[in-house]
Amino acid sequence: MSKSRGVLSVIGAALTLAGVSPADAVVGKKIAILLWNSQPRYEQCKDGILEQLRKEGFKEPEVSFVVERAFGNKTTVADLARRLTQDHPDMVVAVGTSAAVAVAEATKDVPVVFAMVFDPVSSKIAQDWNSSGNNTTGSSSRTSTSKLLSSLRQLAPVKRVAVLFTPGERNSEAQLKELEDLQKDVQLTVVAVPLSSRAEVASALSRVTGSAEALVLTGSSVIGDSVALIVVLANKARIITATQSDDHMDKGVLLGVTANPVAVGRLAGEKAAKVLRGARPASIPIEGLRTFDLILNLKTAKAAGIEVPEALRKGAVRVVE
Repeated sequence: MSKSRGVLSVIGAALTLAGVSPADAVVGKKIAILLWNSQPRYEQCKDGILEQLRKEGFKEPEVSFVVERAFGNKTTVADLARRLTQDHPDMVVAVGTSAAVAVAEATKDVPVVFAMVFDPVSSKIAQDWNSSGNNTTGSSSRTSTSKLLSSLRQLAPVKRVAVLFTPGERNSEAQLKELEDLQKDVQLTVVAVPLSSRAEVASALSRVTGSAEALVLTGSSVIGDSVALIVVLANKARIITATQSDDHMDKGVLLGVTANPVAVGRLAGEKAAKVLRGARPASIPIEGLRTFDLILNLKTAKAAGIEVPEALRKGAVRVVE
């Protein structure tokens, strides 16, 4: 018998002795899910969470799910976080860094499981990856920044990278910081380009397209809503676009090293199931995926006049043509 099955057997036996079957313990559970945005990666992550919870026995009609979306609005996400936690659910699942920050600030009592959070420690959601030290745990969308940069350099001898980020969105700021921390080791110059609204995109890019060989798009709502425009402007300047956000690839970004959103959701679902069975969130380590997807958009490469080496193509998990 595996360790996990043994634990479940002990839990089931204890419930039976108490006059409660494991199935009865599920009945009446209420789970609130808050998405920072309705962009594909958040929706796909939510689907992965629900898939895993249902697989582990937490499904309708015994369990009720309430799903809310903040649509990338900071006021809305704070209001929803307060309202959802005041309803005293058995758990709140927060998808996206801004949603997780809002929920963690709204409650210190209700268990919180997060997903699609790039760096929960730098975002001040958790004290440590091994133990949050509070009522949270979850899964990270963190990928390999080193792999992203090495893949970029297979396309061109990149020495200067402009990083598009949104101030105040901690997920976006964390990705920028990781690139900045690496620049000396990989002999690269990182230029931070703040974008607080779509209206700033054209002017911001005009300032860097003459000096940068690549643009890295971080995972903010502003950037997510502006990807198509950013790609058009970058292609005209024959500049490589790269990202760590899966859904940016279908919007035209040339190169991605990404964490599969559904898999990130399933991982969060596993942790959520443990909490629903009685484990303390702080006792469950925060984890990310161990493997990442290299994705290439050859349509964009052709439009930008950028040659993609065959070796890089062969290493891609997915190719958009």
